[in-house]
Amino acid sequence: MAAVGYGLTDRAIIACGGSDSAVARAVGSDLKGKISMAFYAMAIPTAFVLQSLSILLYVSVILLWLVPDRRIERALEE
Repeated sequence: MAAVGYGLTDRAIIACGGSDSAVARAVGSDLKGKISMAFYAMAIPTAFVLQSLSILLYVSVILLWLVPDRRIERALEE
């Protein structure tokens, strides 16, 4: 649910600042966020069938976000 909360907060900030704001440009398409949400959505029903695959999906999300996302920092510095 943290990914859902982040996505909603992200969209609310962009809606307040406008689609041409620095935050909107920094976030862009938010591919990492969308991939995370998709993996979480797949992992929940998968846990009922194949627990090891579900755990692998959760670990994949962790590894995806292990690399820092510096898009917002770069956009605000500009």
